[in-house]
This record gives sequence, structure tokens and C-alpha cells, in this order.
Amino acid sequence: MIKYRFSAVKKKILLAASLFHALTDASTVITPMIFPILYNQRFMITSYSQIGLLSNLGMLATFLVQFFIVRLSYRYEYRHLLFVSLVGICGSMALVPLGRSFAALFLFFLLLRLFTSFYHPIVIAWVSKSQSGSGQALDDAMGIQSGSGNIGVALAFLSVGFITQRWNWKLPFFGWSLFALLLGTVGLVVLRGVSSRSQERPSLSASSWIRSLAAIKRFVPGFFFGGMGWSVTVYYAPSLLNHKFRIPIGQTGLYLALWIGLGTITGYGYGIWSRRFGRKAVFLTSLAGAAASLFMIGVAPIQSLAVLGLLAFGGFLLMTYPSLHTFVGSTVPASEQTQAFSWVSNIQLVSGAAVTLVSGFLSDALGIHFPFMLTGVLTLAVFLFYVSRGPEFFGGKGRPSLKAEPAPDGL
Repeated sequence: MIKYRFSAVKKKILLAASLFHALTDASTVITPMIFPILYNQRFMITSYSQIGLLSNLGMLATFLVQFFIVRLSYRYEYRHLLFVSLVGICGSMALVPLGRSFAALFLFFLLLRLFTSFYHPIVIAWVSKSQSGSGQALDDAMGIQSGSGNIGVALAFLSVGFITQRWNWKLPFFGWSLFALLLGTVGLVVLRGVSSRSQERPSLSASSWIRSLAAIKRFVPGFFFGGMGWSVTVYYAPSLLNHKFRIPIGQTGLYLALWIGLGTITGYGYGIWSRRFGRKAVFLTSLAGAAASLFMIGVAPIQSLAVLGLLAFGGFLLMTYPSLHTFVGSTVPASEQTQAFSWVSNIQLVSGAAVTLVSGFLSDALGIHFPFMLTGVLTLAVFLFYVSRGPEFFGGKGRPSLKAEPAPDGL
């Protein structure tokens, strides 16, 4: 069996990244999970278009803040930025249950989205740069940190659904605020003594951002898919299951936990699959399977088919994230990866914001199943864009190298 080197510092970065990914992603799905309850009670939310507006404006605010976060990342240690993010996430989650109007819900949700904007543009790039010594290590690390975010989401869906059904919708926010504080504190302790300082400082001028975008422009359709696929599921699947199929909110949380659970398995297994079949084959299979699953969800006349389509979609969707992160990590120079990964996150945010906004208004007019039909059509278009491309288009000749290389200095 071929082994490659993971130094102590690499392990610390990957462990801390996994913990922060779990708490960050979990915090973003807790509020959407209670939207069906608020809609049913006509409390703060009275239409699907309001859900669309919340998701749209929240993600656009995150989009704008992430450019600022990248600039700060070259002035401050990442662990200090993550501390600010942690405090903001925990505080914002504790405020949501105190809202009494749509305006208050919007304000507190906006604050939450702002503080969750720290992780993706800087820490994924940190993981990528720390694992740059081996193609195999990069694939495995991206799969691990991506899968850890999925575990956080699964726990959030499962706990919020059953706690809300058993007690009330406010309790999960307080509980998760404390649990996130615990996870984040552990992550910060792990990073003690680990510096994110780099002697390579890009200019961060407008032209450097444009160059960074140009370096990853071939992957933009994939980022677009990743953003809309995630957002449509998080913001509309709870309402689809609860409103159309009359599934109790606790059981809805269970199905969504299984959705992300399958994605966790595929995410952790990405390194193995990419070495066996090649990055291109894994990515295209994920896109094709995702499109088919979305159409199944959209046209399903009965609960069992909708749930089956949802579960399959989780497995395919969550396989694309480590794929795309690996494509960027293997094609963009280390000095430019913070900006590149910021673009990845921002493009996903914009695509998710746009599709969820349109879907909200059309759900009011045509039905809650419509977001999945729309996303299925767009996913099919992304698949057709990539299917004729050669392996080199994806940052390599096929399978990642298994040859172990010396770790960079300090890692």
C-alpha cells in the first residue's frame, strides 16, 4: 500500500478545518429547517417568496463580505478570524428565536450569514496549500474536510427536526449555539501555535481578482451547479416534504439527514473513487446522477419516490464539491488559491441566491416541486457543457498521482 506523509501541522490544520466546516455548515441549515413551521403558523413567514428573499439577500450579503475576508486573511492569523466567526455564529443563532417579525428574522439571519462567510474562502485554501505535496493527499484532504461539513449538516437536520417536533422550534437554536461554541473552541485549541502567515502576498487589486477568476473560469458552470443544488435543497426540500407530502417535521429532518449522510459517504470516498476511475469520470457521473435525481423529486407523485430521489441527489451532489475543490487546488498556484477559493464560494452563493429567489416566487404560483424541476434542467445543461471535455480540462490526465512527495517546509 502506498503511503504519503501527513505532518503534525497538516493534521492540525485538517482537523481544525473539519470542525469549523461542520459547525459553519450546520449553522446555515438550522434556520431554513424551521421555515415550514413558521409558514404553517403564519408567523414571520407567510409565503414561499419570503423564503426566496431571505435566502437571496443572505447569500448576496455573504458574497460581498467574502471579498473583505480575503483581504483580512493576509493581515491576521486565520485562527483569529475563525474566533470572530465562531462568536458571531453562536450569538446570531441565539438571537433568531427572539424575532417577532419577518424584518427581525431577516436581520438575525443576515447576521448569521455574514459570520458564516469566513470559512470557505480562506480555510479550504489553507487545507489545499498545506496538502500540496501529493495529488493523493490533496484528494483525500478535500474529501475529509468536505465530508466533515456534511456531518455537521446531518446532525443539524436530525436534531432540529426531532427537537422541534418534541418541544418547540426555538430550542434547537440555543442548543446548537452552545454545541457550536464547543466545537469551535476545540478547533481553536488545535490551531494554537499553527501560523497561517505566508510570505507570498498577492496585490488583491481588481486586476488580481480578474486574473484569479480567469484561472478557474472553466469550472464556473460546476460552481454554479454546486451553489444552486445545495441552496434549493436546504431552502425548499423541508417545505416540499412537510407541505406537499405531509411528512412530520421530525421525519423530514431524518430524511434530510440521510440526504446529507449519503453525501458524507461519497465525500469521504472521493479520493478513493478519483484514483480508481479518474477525476473526470467521477465528476460527470455525479452531474448525470444529480440531474436524474432532481427530475425524480420534481415529478414524484408519491412520498417514497420523492424521498428516494432526494437521497440519491445527496450522494451525487456532495461528490461534486471535493471534485471542484481538487480541480482548483491542482491547477491554481498556491499563492493565488485564497482568491480562487473565494471565487468558488462566491459563485456558488450567487447561483444559489438567484435560483432560490426565482424558485420562491414560482413556488407560490406553480407549486413547491418547481424548484427541483428548474434545478434539474440547469444541471443537465452543466453536464452537457462538460461531457465532451478532455481529462486535461479538469486539471490532470485522469487519475491523481499516487507518488508521495516531500511535504513543503513547515508542513
